[in-house]
Amino acid sequence: MSETLRTLGVAYLNARPLWESLKDDPRVSLGLAAPSELARALAESEADVGLLPVAAAATIGELRLLRNMAIGARGKVRSVAIVSERPIHELTSIALDLSSRTSVVLARLLLARRKLTPHLFGKAPEEAIASVKDRTGALVIGDAALDVEDRFAHRLDLAEDWLAWTGLPFVFAAWFARPDTVSAEQEDIFRVAKQKGLARASAIASEHAARSGLDEASLYAYLTESIRYDLGDEELLGLERFWLEASRAGLLPAAAARFDEPKKSPLRPSLDAILSRASEGERLSASEGARLLREGSFFELGLAADAVRRRKHPEGVVTYIVDRNVNYTNVCTTSCRFCAFYRPVGHPEGYVLSREVLGQKLQEVKDAGGVQILLQGGLNPDLRIEWYEDLFRWMKREYGLGLHALSPEEILHLSRLEGLSVERVLERLHAAGLDSVPGGGAEILVDRVRRKIAKAKCTSAEWLGVMRTAHHMGLRSSATMMYGTVDTLEERVQHLVKIRDLQDETGGFTAFFCWDYQFEKGTHLQPGENGTHLYLRTQAVARLMLDNVAHVGASWVTQGPAVGQVALRFGADDFGSVMFEENVVSSAGTTFGIDASKIEHRIRDAGFRAVRRNVRYDWLGDPA
Repeated sequence: MSETLRTLGVAYLNARPLWESLKDDPRVSLGLAAPSELARALAESEADVGLLPVAAAATIGELRLLRNMAIGARGKVRSVAIVSERPIHELTSIALDLSSRTSVVLARLLLARRKLTPHLFGKAPEEAIASVKDRTGALVIGDAALDVEDRFAHRLDLAEDWLAWTGLPFVFAAWFARPDTVSAEQEDIFRVAKQKGLARASAIASEHAARSGLDEASLYAYLTESIRYDLGDEELLGLERFWLEASRAGLLPAAAARFDEPKKSPLRPSLDAILSRASEGERLSASEGARLLREGSFFELGLAADAVRRRKHPEGVVTYIVDRNVNYTNVCTTSCRFCAFYRPVGHPEGYVLSREVLGQKLQEVKDAGGVQILLQGGLNPDLRIEWYEDLFRWMKREYGLGLHALSPEEILHLSRLEGLSVERVLERLHAAGLDSVPGGGAEILVDRVRRKIAKAKCTSAEWLGVMRTAHHMGLRSSATMMYGTVDTLEERVQHLVKIRDLQDETGGFTAFFCWDYQFEKGTHLQPGENGTHLYLRTQAVARLMLDNVAHVGASWVTQGPAVGQVALRFGADDFGSVMFEENVVSSAGTTFGIDASKIEHRIRDAGFRAVRRNVRYDWLGDPA
């Protein structure tokens, strides 16, 4: 147990009574964060205990719940609501404040109960509120919801609606601790803080009224009547009912409230039970995914992942695409420690491909019956957005190929270079011919790892933000993971959870591919764990974790065609691309390459039928 507990609270008014007195307690190192950021920090071991949204607790798994402290409501909560100018059944879209996953999952459950299916899209709190007009409503959370309590004509209070449905209180958040971090004696710190905070409810309301301009009496009533800070028997029933309903809907992993250490509990599920649930399509928590990756039997992981593939794709068909990976420039400013491909600005080996060279490459793809170009390159400051627009229009006009182009890192680079929003950059590129966004540059979507292997690259939130924007515009993208640098298996699973969470929100990822770091002497990063065995384990666990992603691709380019065949029995249903060329991993010494006929032979030899596809995984013919 740590002597000083790394503790995170939430800055919302309703949370203040639970953490306010902790600020001056030397046994606690207190920070404040948005609920979503708090959940990330607890999942990535940056905090020991946090006032965590209960949906995030289920997603992380194996956390200990501290006794008799929560943020909940029995009836109208006032600070979690869908607001609109029309009745809820007339809404065609709802902007979601993504600050708390609990409120988003609860909103989905309540909408489904009404058999309502408006388009849901994520926004920052102020943007969600600004979106409300005509047939668009917004899910508003926390202090922002109190600020607009009387602004809109219609308001569905989510806790009140939950009570009408279940007859139970709703619990939004509670203190959760990572395993073996909070002792029974330390738990008393939080109980005493709650008592002190509730005794100061009037002063807290007065201070918030002075800052916000809201009515002090109304805020005091909110803290003392609307919010329930106890976690008694009824609240526990409400919490477990929420987890059950969300699990049945495929929105959360199955979860149970545990006050003891979950790893020592006799109720902890066996690996066989986890594999059985996953193979049947149930959602897994991050802790369950990590257990499988660490302890799962190699062949049983393969069997479970294969069962998921067969359930999702019962036709016995494996797809592939005829395209070409064109790296239009190797000039880059990020200096990633794992990359042997890039050259710094001004280096004599730096290049930008000419139209003549590009034209030859594109014509070869057309002549081979190809349908797409995968276009990625370095972050070259000499190439402005007009260069890309002109290039895309020329490629579309002259060759008519699909354009799967520019990773999130490249799009962010253009946004910063031009002083434009990501949305505006994507709008301009889409108008010029961009069809979809590749998943490059993801590596591991945990910032501890990213800072060590590529400190100049975007953060995980920025990478996900580009994909969110692209998906909401109707663009589709792939998702990738490169592991085996300085990452841990828990961080690989966190990467998968972040992909899954965004997919819940947008549905925009078409497929997932993973591979291990391809080391070459001369790069500045030594390899970590790698090899065929780990690759197949990792792909199998990815197939089990990513229950909402339709396709998983075999990474034969890095692993070799023979391993690619085996990967088809470890959850993959796609054999990726015919590689006319590949420059990034081949710069690290990996040079596998096969044509379409050999791909089809490999697929059939593995016991499947083969069919070509496009970027959206539409079949371009009949399987053979």
